[in-house]
Amino acid sequence: MNQVHLQARVLELKPLRYTPAGLPALDLVLQHQSEVIDASHPRMIDLVIHARALGEIAQALSGLPMGCEIRVRGFLAQARKNSGRVILHIQTVESSAKGTNRVHTIV
Repeated sequence: MNQVHLQARVLELKPLRYTPAGLPALDLVLQHQSEVIDASHPRMIDLVIHARALGEIAQALSGLPMGCEIRVRGFLAQARKNSGRVILHIQTVESSAKGTNRVHTIV
């Protein structure tokens, strides 16, 4: 199963673009920081991952401010054929306003 759930901060939003089929597309860069237990030892995780959203999700994300915390669900795929780089394809998004416990489902 190829399914990713990630809480991350928006580091970069590229301009909204359209695919040749006319579908809105948005490329973004996300940063995740956390601590996990690995083999009974704490491990700090600090990663940056490239992500892509299509359709309604792309349009909704294009208006988010930099630094916004979001929770995404999606899948990993190669960025391009014969490329070693992976990209997170976002299927659902939730964001929360800083200083509140309220979560808003974007799409």
